Amino acid sequence: QVQLVESGGGLVQPGGSLRLSCAASGSIFNINRAGWYRQSPGKEREWVATITSSGSTNYADSVKGRFTISRDNAKNTVYLQMDSLKPEDTAVYYCKAVLIGGWGAGDYWGQGTQVTVSS
Repeated sequence: QVQLVESGGGLVQPGGSLRLSCAASGSIFNINRAGWYRQSPGKEREWVATITSSGSTNYADSVKGRFTISRDNAKNTVYLQMDSLKPEDTAVYYCKAVLIGGWGAGDYWGQGTQVTVSS
């Protein structure tokens, strides 16, 4: 079964840091394009960051300079390093990726991981 599994969420004080991981498992060759999204209560899911297969990155203005997306192709894992966290970063964070396998390619979402920024 092909899936994405996020981890690394938790409770952190304002100004703190967290690193989220998104690991792909199952019969896949690699992760192509991948991104992180987040959703706060009562709000629509919003895009946070994207990394391409070649390693190019893009960020939402709200996180630029504070968050860093990266990837480890050998581990089929994508990361989101979050620094200088603010209460408004509180949300469920989701990973989305295009996974490539012998069966073809497809878009997958992870189950989400909660990030709470509070003193």
